[in-house]
Amino acid sequence: MKILAIADPYIPADMLEEGTSALREAGHDVDVVTWNAADSIERLQEINLLVEQHGPNAVPLDDDLSSLAQHADVVITQFAPIGTQLVDAASNLKIIGVLRGGTENVDRQAAQARGIRVVNTPGRNARAVAEFAVGLILAETRNIARTHAAMMEHVWLKDFPNGEDIPELEGRTVGIVGAGAIGQLVMKFLTGMDATCVFYDPYCQSSPWGTKVEDLADLVAASDVLSIHSRLSADTHHLIDRDLLARMKPSAILVNTARSGLVDEEALLDCLEAGRIMGAAIDTFDREPLPADSRWLTLRNVTITSHLAGSTKDAFRKTPRMLSKRILTALEEG
Repeated sequence: MKILAIADPYIPADMLEEGTSALREAGHDVDVVTWNAADSIERLQEINLLVEQHGPNAVPLDDDLSSLAQHADVVITQFAPIGTQLVDAASNLKIIGVLRGGTENVDRQAAQARGIRVVNTPGRNARAVAEFAVGLILAETRNIARTHAAMMEHVWLKDFPNGEDIPELEGRTVGIVGAGAIGQLVMKFLTGMDATCVFYDPYCQSSPWGTKVEDLADLVAASDVLSIHSRLSADTHHLIDRDLLARMKPSAILVNTARSGLVDEEALLDCLEAGRIMGAAIDTFDREPLPADSRWLTLRNVTITSHLAGSTKDAFRKTPRMLSKRILTALEEG
């Protein structure tokens, strides 16, 4: 089989070469090429946001990569978009492998129409995101990030938005929205800190680390910390809307390390500006990077980070290995 593997700034060519060694050992011809249009992490994130918001056909793949893909039996991509035009032109294509948990950058409908199998790597950065989510919970509740920022400006900060009610996690209720691989790990970590975890997920019935709540509104109302880990789809867009935000405790915080579209951002900003909840810790935004006049930059009761949750070297290094195994299995199945 002729396999085209597209490298990018997060999974560069050398890492992709090493991670696809199992495919070569199985006798396949693997050609690793670099996606030059995404020449920096910043540009890659801009393209990824366009694809997430407008679909895989919103950004055309470079002509040279498209030409190479047209002759491949398998295409491996992380963020490079695989749209309808490429799928239709690639007459030999049998498998599209995606080096990420979702497949937002692949036109799955076009692939299905051609009988092309789409294989991805769910859970590939679950630990990275789960660890980051716990870090954000601690940073926001214990004022870690804002104190650091103040001290860098020579301010010995003791005045905090939650200054009269700084909590410990022991005995606090953490509501998890989405109990997949990431949500399960977050509950596991927090249970070790003696928090009480509850979760909402229509597709998960039980967890050794948390109790299922059938109604999302009930979970929101009960939570001292609300942490979002669902997958974004048409059904989950603005899953946390203005009405649900109004049900949160005034002392609660919201944490989002998943897609920004899961939360009504404008409603959350209104809520934070009015002080209706204690705070929020947010890693993803409707517009990235944040513009200079962003409302997020005016708030004292938030911890904000630049879309970092899943970005660890360990996660990127192991993903090609995971995908190679799944591609080999798919090829064996025919």
